[in-house]
Amino acid sequence: MSIFKNLFQYRELLKSNVKKEIRGKYKGSFLGVLWSFLNPLLLVFVYFLVFSYVLKSEQENYLIYLIVGVIPWNFFTTVITQGCNCVWTSGSIIKKVYFPREILPISVVGAGLINFLISCVIILVFVIFGGVGLSWNILWVFPIAILQAIFSLGILFILSAINVYVRDIEYLVAFIVNLLFYGTPIIYDVSLFPEKIAFLLKLNPMAKFIESYRNIFLYQTRPEYSALLYVFVIGIILIIVGYWIFRKLEKGFAEEL
Repeated sequence: MSIFKNLFQYRELLKSNVKKEIRGKYKGSFLGVLWSFLNPLLLVFVYFLVFSYVLKSEQENYLIYLIVGVIPWNFFTTVITQGCNCVWTSGSIIKKVYFPREILPISVVGAGLINFLISCVIILVFVIFGGVGLSWNILWVFPIAILQAIFSLGILFILSAINVYVRDIEYLVAFIVNLLFYGTPIIYDVSLFPEKIAFLLKLNPMAKFIESYRNIFLYQTRPEYSALLYVFVIGIILIIVGYWIFRKLEKGFAEEL
């Protein structure tokens, strides 16, 4: 329970850190926060051209199908790749001032969650003007996004702590995340694969998240409760184990930094 006590006691620091993460990401760029919208849109445009016209995908509403997959994936990759380095880059502050170190990865995830919810405006625009329409099921986006944030935070606790001691971690993570992209049904549907391979692909928690987002935005149905339970259990395990590892390793942060 100490994590909740620390977060409440240092809530103002947490707020300022989240704001800094949001503003600092595109600091100095001409378009600023608009890149939160442009980056996923540019990716979607490229994939849409390749798979619609070159590889002739027969997926119905493929453009919206892509957008609903790419934007949640962008949330995950941004948090993991940028957050992996969050403790290391704060070394000068860590050595001078005491504050709960877990605020650093939590701030990254918090900023990513806010950016993701803002980016969902893109999805809404496409489902409305793409003729798919809306239903009350889109309200599920909030609990699903929170579950994804918990899942990402558990991973980030582990990676940000280990990265202080093993600097190669951030480069390895970038490679694995790029590889994992093709193991997640973002640009394709798992039904294209044999049953055994499809089963393995569905074990990927990110596949469950993206499937849930597609249910509420594209197919206008509620997410499968079994999928939500699956990612909830994995997320809770990850955040407990991750926080334990983080607290164990943080004792040597000042020395390593």
